[in-house]
Amino acid sequence: MSEHPYRLAVIVASTREGRFAPVIANWFTRHAETHAHVDVDVIDLDAVRPYTLRHGTEEYESFAKRVDEADAFVVITPEYNHSFPAPLKHAIDLLHRQWQAKPVGFVSYGGISGGLRAVEQLRLVFAELHATTVRETVSFALAGNLFDAAGGLHDPAPATQAADALLHQLTWWALALREARAARPYGV
Repeated sequence: MSEHPYRLAVIVASTREGRFAPVIANWFTRHAETHAHVDVDVIDLDAVRPYTLRHGTEEYESFAKRVDEADAFVVITPEYNHSFPAPLKHAIDLLHRQWQAKPVGFVSYGGISGGLRAVEQLRLVFAELHATTVRETVSFALAGNLFDAAGGLHDPAPATQAADALLHQLTWWALALREARAARPYGV
């Protein structure tokens, strides 16, 4: 394990009014922060408002810098109509180099599929950007039934086990790719 923590950007994809995303994001972020080697930066697209970002503006540069400084990403996404939210696609497409040679993991939620159809499509998008997606995921089918009013899971064991597996894989890739980018910049 590296003596220096790696920067994990947790991207909250949903921007819909009444969204369930903050419940999932808060649970995952609290869990990730229990891992000593992880420095978490939550990038909530509802606050970023990707459709308003214009290249060269302070807001755009701030978003680009946060993505660039990340060593790894976890995308928290719902499944909308068998896919992922449009603001997430727009946010991803705003940048290119900042995603390259970095690992991406997924925490998804939705109906009976738990958001996994959205994840499968996102794997294709990130592959095109030369990012590496990890196999392990955390998926919440019918998520609203799994959490209590305070945002805790009724039965935390399965999700905690899945999150630990995801973070274990992500950590390996984050450290390996950070070292590789430092030794030999990607695409050079």
